[in-house]
Amino acid sequence: MAEHESLEFGKADFVLLDNVSLEEFMANLKLRFEKGRIYTYIGEVVVSVNPYRAMNIYGRDTIEQYKGRELYERPPHLFAIADAAYKAMKRRNKDTCIVISGESGAGKTEASKYIMQYIAAITNPGQRAEVERVKNMLLKSNCVLEAFGNAKTNRNDNSSRFGKYMDINFDFKGDPIGGHINNYLLEKSRVIFQQEGERSFHSFYQMVKGGPESLLRSLHVSKDPTAFNYIKVGGHIKSSIDDGADFKAVADAMKVIGFTADELQTVYKVLATILHLGNLTFGVDGDTTLIENSKVVAVIGDLLATKEENVEKALLYRTVATGRDVIDKQHTAQEASYGRDALAKAMYERMFCWIVGRINDVIEVKNYDAKVHGKNTVIGVLDIYGFEIFQNNSFEQFCINYCNEKLQQLFIQLVLRQEQEEYQREGIPWKHIDFFNNQIIVDLVELQHKGIFSVLDEACMNVGKVTDKVFLQGLNSKYSVVGFIDKNKDTLFQDFKRLLYNSSNPVLKVMWPEGKLRITEVTKRPLTAATLFKNSMIALVENLACKEPYYVRCIKPNDVKSPLLFEHERCRHQVEYLGLLENVRVRRAGFANRQEYPRFLQRYKMISEFTWPNHDLPSEKEAVKKLLQGCGFEQDVAYGKTKVFIRTPRTLFCLEEQRTEMVGRIVLFLQKVWRGTIARMRYRRMRAAVVILRAYRRFKVKSYIKDVNHKFKNVRSMKDHGKHVKWPTPPKVLRRFEEVLRSFYNRWWAWMLIKDMTPEEKLRIRAKGATLEALKDQRPDLGLQRTWEGNYLKRDSPDTASSFTLVSSELQRKDKFMRVLFSCNVRKINRFHKAEDRAVLITDRHLYKMDPQKQYKPMKSIPLYNVRSSPLWLSAIVYTHTRTRAWREKVCVLDTQSEASVLLNGTDWET
Repeated sequence: MAEHESLEFGKADFVLLDNVSLEEFMANLKLRFEKGRIYTYIGEVVVSVNPYRAMNIYGRDTIEQYKGRELYERPPHLFAIADAAYKAMKRRNKDTCIVISGESGAGKTEASKYIMQYIAAITNPGQRAEVERVKNMLLKSNCVLEAFGNAKTNRNDNSSRFGKYMDINFDFKGDPIGGHINNYLLEKSRVIFQQEGERSFHSFYQMVKGGPESLLRSLHVSKDPTAFNYIKVGGHIKSSIDDGADFKAVADAMKVIGFTADELQTVYKVLATILHLGNLTFGVDGDTTLIENSKVVAVIGDLLATKEENVEKALLYRTVATGRDVIDKQHTAQEASYGRDALAKAMYERMFCWIVGRINDVIEVKNYDAKVHGKNTVIGVLDIYGFEIFQNNSFEQFCINYCNEKLQQLFIQLVLRQEQEEYQREGIPWKHIDFFNNQIIVDLVELQHKGIFSVLDEACMNVGKVTDKVFLQGLNSKYSVVGFIDKNKDTLFQDFKRLLYNSSNPVLKVMWPEGKLRITEVTKRPLTAATLFKNSMIALVENLACKEPYYVRCIKPNDVKSPLLFEHERCRHQVEYLGLLENVRVRRAGFANRQEYPRFLQRYKMISEFTWPNHDLPSEKEAVKKLLQGCGFEQDVAYGKTKVFIRTPRTLFCLEEQRTEMVGRIVLFLQKVWRGTIARMRYRRMRAAVVILRAYRRFKVKSYIKDVNHKFKNVRSMKDHGKHVKWPTPPKVLRRFEEVLRSFYNRWWAWMLIKDMTPEEKLRIRAKGATLEALKDQRPDLGLQRTWEGNYLKRDSPDTASSFTLVSSELQRKDKFMRVLFSCNVRKINRFHKAEDRAVLITDRHLYKMDPQKQYKPMKSIPLYNVRSSPLWLSAIVYTHTRTRAWREKVCVLDTQSEASVLLNGTDWET
């Protein structure tokens, strides 16, 4: 049963109808169509109603919803039937087929394309190049076959005018490895004639409207379709179809498939030749038949790569062998017109069959050895022309309707056989159901010696004048048989076959292999079109019968292509001849629904305490019995060997209602449990993060302390007491600790430096410390690494030392100081930035400024007790770099504070 569809959309499966009647069937079909639900099940059959509008139900997200699901797990859809066929092929290694049937315009071709799209989308997750190539070829082939095999009719803008059966081959992994296309009964009469309001095949209009100017010039074709008799007959040239865009799409698809440029050009030449043939007219001059527009013959000869005279002779004469003699018999104007039309039809049919063959050459499985690669399996997709009844039904329509009757008979047989075999296999009694078997209709057409095809063949073989009336008398029927005899004979003069076989175009030569026979060679009478088609249908049915079938039954809701109109009588007629109601009755004959025990238990086990969440019974069959007994449904079910069978839809509805109620409660329970689980998981992650963080911090702290201990372990024995040792980078948490540790180390290092000093050295150190404090942040070095000498003039200037000694002795005698504290040469810089050499002498009582140029003559004397309050500034110790690269300590007395600033900030001094 389909899930996620409420009863407002009707019953998703016709088997679940309360009363199986045509009225209820139609009411449910109409309700679902009006609600936008175009797909409905009959068990494992999909009923599809053409919506006549684009629907957003075929995208990638929809594909994912149906991939790997059972039919009843999702709402009805084409993808569900495609997935069921694919699973049966992959899981059970069985060949399967999908049979798509219905009227013309019911959506069969679109359904086949969506099925191909789904199969291509769910295969090859690894994107292997060869598999991708095969999938691309299979999809592109649809575009090409539609262009050359489809046409606009009064009932359908894209009606398939041929039958198509495609086999898709898969390897043991379930990936497509190739395919094969069979085509049946192309409606070639459409080449020369169409009903009012219809068109010929799309390919003609695509070339005329979409072909580039250069191509059309080479083909002698204009862009006006009304200029060609064959494609203007229908009177419906304008269409919603974009022929120009389709021309490019088809050309690109043919190139992708593998058609060469020459082959593509030959296809265009064949189409152009057919158009020109339709414009040929014949006249009579006495007893001679003439071609009235002979210029067209030259164009045809050029396009067919043969001589103009050969084309003219084939059109006007027929070569006849009488014994050993060969004569040329001239056609009448009527015979010439018949031969021209037969040639046009035959050329198109041969070209179409050649295109199908070329596609098969590309997509067929190659170099596949079953012993090496394993058995390859097949999914067949049958898109056959639609059943139609017109006011006048032609030979082709007769064959098409016979084909549909043949497939309907197969459908009835297989459905009944499958149903009966399943009941027998499961040990369930089978009740016979009466149904209409259309075998009598099939026999009426194909029975040997008595069927319509046999009577038609006999009429064609009669000697003498054979007419459609003679055939009609033989049938004793009301059928319109106009043209049946000629179409069944399908006569094409051998002269045309030889003409095209002898063409210098190799592609045309391949299309006409019979042309190599000489006129005198004895050949068997060719099989008639009816016999060939009957044989192909019998072979097709035998091919389908050996596969596991899946069905798509397409219904056309109205004849005006409206997305809103549901014509009750129109749809009722289709439902009746498709046998859909009988299908429902057969399905409902015994049990409305059947499911395998594991699947049933998986879906409904939550409604019983004995099966939720798991059962402890001996088998799943016993668990299902216990579940149904607990619900009170044991009287409405039967137990097979592998499946449980449910008789009435009401039981299934009750199970679904109980399941829906329990699912809500289970969801709440699961949400509660899951939310608790998520909270616990989050807590455990946070706790683990904290533990890890703490452990990491301890590790970093220990590592840092261990590193510091290792680096500073032997600093006591080092010459510089570890001053050169580089401190390790601390973790963030220990940055403050590192500052304190460095402070401790610095204090220890300072103590280690001064502990062995004499009192005098300690005094000098204090002086240096005071200077450092006075000039904080002004100079990076104050000679802390050296001993201060003090009286530098006496030590560093031997040439002038005697003069300085005399002056200092005189000053000592005069000012009564006890000792010299400091002396040196300096450079004075005033507020005007003028520099002059000076000398400074500091004693324990005075500060003197001297002129070294005048033998250190004192220039100014200041008592030391006045220095603290004097406006004069005493500079700190400064350094200048001499040419001998030796460092000297100098003192400079500055007159003002600004002079001190100049000194400290000047470029000649390093502060």
